[in-house]
Amino acid sequence: MKHTIAVIVENKPGVLTRISGLFSRRGFNIDSLSVGATDNPAYSRMTISVEGDDVVLEQVVKQLSKLINVIRVSRLDPDESVERELAIIKVSANKDTRSEIMQIVSVFRARIIDVSPRSLIIEVTGDEKKVDALQQMLRQFGIKEMARTGKVSMVRGSKVVQTGP
Repeated sequence: MKHTIAVIVENKPGVLTRISGLFSRRGFNIDSLSVGATDNPAYSRMTISVEGDDVVLEQVVKQLSKLINVIRVSRLDPDESVERELAIIKVSANKDTRSEIMQIVSVFRARIIDVSPRSLIIEVTGDEKKVDALQQMLRQFGIKEMARTGKVSMVRGSKVVQTGP
């Protein structure tokens, strides 16, 4: 089962190395990792997706909580959270395939962000399944390059993952 963890850390050099080292030493695999600044520049928020049972998740949370520079660790329930990914996909396109690609992009509510004589770059945001589905549909045209963010997630409603101590 996939689990999502939000980790608030001090915005200092080496924090990401310590966290990824912890996962490596414990034999846990990170499925997705996204890091960015919070509204307070002293802190960053990491959204980590890890696969495993509840025992694995409990171990990950305990180990993360012990690390220096880690302020808060929160499990995010997928039923109570909003999750999104971003992908940009460069696909081969010529005059014969361009209109079909544009129709597919429209159906997925994605956007074309760059056009050249032989390719298009498409931006898509959504849950993991939506990004996977668009990627699958574009594969027939020849994906030249793809960059995909990790998952970002936020609890629905008035609950928040607090930044700072």
